[in-house]
Amino acid sequence: MAPEDGSGSRVLGHNDAGLVAAHESDSGPNPSLATAVFGDGQAPAGPGPGTVVIVGAGPAGLTAAYELSKRGVICTVFEMDTVVGGLSRTVERQGWRFDIGGHRFFTKVPEVESLWREILGPEDFLRRRRLSRIYYEGTYFDYPIRLGNALRGLGPVESVRCGLSFLWVRLHPPKNLDTFETWTARAFGWRLYRKFFKTYTEKIWGIPAEGIRADWASQRIKSLTLGKAISNAFGAQRHRSQVTSLIDEFHYPRLGPGMMWERAHELVEAQGSKVLLGTRLETIRRHGGRAVEAVTRPVTDPANAEARGGSRTATPLTCWAFDHLISSMPLSELVLAMDPPAPTEVVEAARALRYRDFLTVALVLPVERGFPDNWIYVHSDKVRVGRVQNYGSWSPELVKHGRTCLGLEYFVFEGDKLWSMPDDDLVELAKTELEILGLVRPGDVEQGYVVRMAKAYPVYDEGYKKKLEVIRDWLAAEVPNVHPVGRNGMHRYNNQDHSMLTAMLTVATLYGETFNTWDVNVEADYHEQQVGRQPSRRGAEVTGAGRAVPTAVRS
Repeated sequence: MAPEDGSGSRVLGHNDAGLVAAHESDSGPNPSLATAVFGDGQAPAGPGPGTVVIVGAGPAGLTAAYELSKRGVICTVFEMDTVVGGLSRTVERQGWRFDIGGHRFFTKVPEVESLWREILGPEDFLRRRRLSRIYYEGTYFDYPIRLGNALRGLGPVESVRCGLSFLWVRLHPPKNLDTFETWTARAFGWRLYRKFFKTYTEKIWGIPAEGIRADWASQRIKSLTLGKAISNAFGAQRHRSQVTSLIDEFHYPRLGPGMMWERAHELVEAQGSKVLLGTRLETIRRHGGRAVEAVTRPVTDPANAEARGGSRTATPLTCWAFDHLISSMPLSELVLAMDPPAPTEVVEAARALRYRDFLTVALVLPVERGFPDNWIYVHSDKVRVGRVQNYGSWSPELVKHGRTCLGLEYFVFEGDKLWSMPDDDLVELAKTELEILGLVRPGDVEQGYVVRMAKAYPVYDEGYKKKLEVIRDWLAAEVPNVHPVGRNGMHRYNNQDHSMLTAMLTVATLYGETFNTWDVNVEADYHEQQVGRQPSRRGAEVTGAGRAVPTAVRS
């Protein structure tokens, strides 16, 4: 038996590596909630969860750790990277701060809003106006769509054509609404779909729009249609906040989203929990119908952890016994970490899950060469960039005096030509594409930086639901004390608040509640109604709705 390290874990020597060697050789690297839930904020009655370990120190993982700490539970968090925050981190390079993907702090879940306010004080939040546009064929269009602006940009002839296209699709809707293409064409008409959705969406996912499931559109575009956009354009302001795609204002931490999670990290550790950075979960050992032990290994190449997972060499292994494991690591990697391994069908389903990766090229230039938008969506096949952020428009504290920083976002697959391109070449590509878009002049750019993020987006391709069903059923039956949370943890394109909500509900289940966290962010129309605050319990019929209530609205 390996010696104890004084922390309730035990360190494995080289002779103990056989515990995980067989698995490694087969699988490769393992890498408004209701008042009834939380009441007045006091810990619910009932037995505690025992020993809890958490995988991942992003929004979901740190929310779980924070919620447990408020209930007096000390836990251990494993984070492979050297910083916290996951995709919601703030990356800092030579005093410049970059928000990877852009994170608006807006939610309809009061408890998530309250948690943000617990972690950061009011002095740390800025109130920002949302301003974004679409670049299409040399013209910038307001987004969300505003009728007068769209008419001016399209011109009278094309505007009539788009209107007729919308009327046609309402009279002759596509028979199959299971794909992103048909779902969006039905909502906007075929002409507007091809102008404002097709190119950008195919950039994001790297596959044809007809191969993307409609689930993504129902989550991200939700109930916004051309008709509702026109209604909003004519001043139905009181209804705008009810449609997620149309919010006009949001809050933002003055030092970027990572400020929230860096502070959460401090608070969690102040309560006695540990957040172990540079630590990879290698194996989850199973016994007696439960998961019983986590095996971790230090990451020996932290500089590459954010992009490539670091290197895997013969570093010491440490075992951690637990009663519950909360995981925000990619769901595929969670399954492949099991020892004994999951059945072949489950392993194949896990390996078939796909992810889209992401890189940002941040370019420094004089402030007068920036633009007022938070970001611009680039709907053009003449450039590879999908979206351009202006970090100075998010917060003046992300940039330096007299300068701003534009973040060009590229959607890639890990290992492809763009992902593997040297940083200097990526900076030159980004400069060229900004010039093509007319956003900068030659010589404007003073400095450039590159940030890579692996597994940024879970892909909703054909058959992904069946794969998830296979994995979920097996996890529930064989390791019921393993609790997936968050975006990658559940292979669901969650917003930050959704990810936090899954963690909050999971902690509630550890105290005897029976919420189904898989119901969070699955329905197309739930955000439009805010009728009551009933939680969604397994097996219970729920009539209220709102972002906090994971129930489908059926016509």
